[in-house]
Amino acid sequence: MKRILIVEDDVAISAELKELLQNAGYQAEEMTDFAHAAETIAAANADLLLLDINLPGLNGELLLREIRKTSQIPVIMVTSRTSEADEVLSMSYGADDYITKPYHPTILLLRIANIFKRIDAVREGTTALHYRDVLVNPAKGTLVREAEELLLTKNEMIIFQLLLENQERIVSRDALMTDLWDNNEFVNDNALTVNISRLRAKLSEFGYPDAIETRKKQGYVLVR
Repeated sequence: MKRILIVEDDVAISAELKELLQNAGYQAEEMTDFAHAAETIAAANADLLLLDINLPGLNGELLLREIRKTSQIPVIMVTSRTSEADEVLSMSYGADDYITKPYHPTILLLRIANIFKRIDAVREGTTALHYRDVLVNPAKGTLVREAEELLLTKNEMIIFQLLLENQERIVSRDALMTDLWDNNEFVNDNALTVNISRLRAKLSEFGYPDAIETRKKQGYVLVR
């Protein structure tokens, strides 16, 4: 049974989320210790995190950035903020998805299910691939070159793998969003842009600044 940790200071909303998740077949836990949030989250060993932005004494986006230093746990931001800037910032810090309150329970459950589906798909893809002089391991989410290793988030690896499978062919934004979220109806176009930018920056730091080309109005190409 998948374990989901709810990081929400509003007692009523937290209880509502817990009941929703338990009725959907998940093991749900509510976090109450916000003074040591990062440590509590690490110790919980959950499979997914529902994280509010407004928390007592701290900012959920900054907490997410702290979490990403040591963990790749899937994170969905659940917040009352509707600013596009907050969504972009959350995605740039490593959020896997973002949903605003009041949320539709069915939509939230679909997004959770899609994240777990993507994780399972990546884990099943145990065969190592190659890009230039790099060993690509989708299951581990790593790119390895000699003694160097680059760790990608789950979304970044899904994007990179699809581009690799279609190397030197244009992959449209719609195709990428469909592969990421199964149904692009639930996707903000900014989220894909942020993930692409973050992946491109990581590849550049790893020595491949020219790896991904943007073809205007068409999509992206992974260059040999």
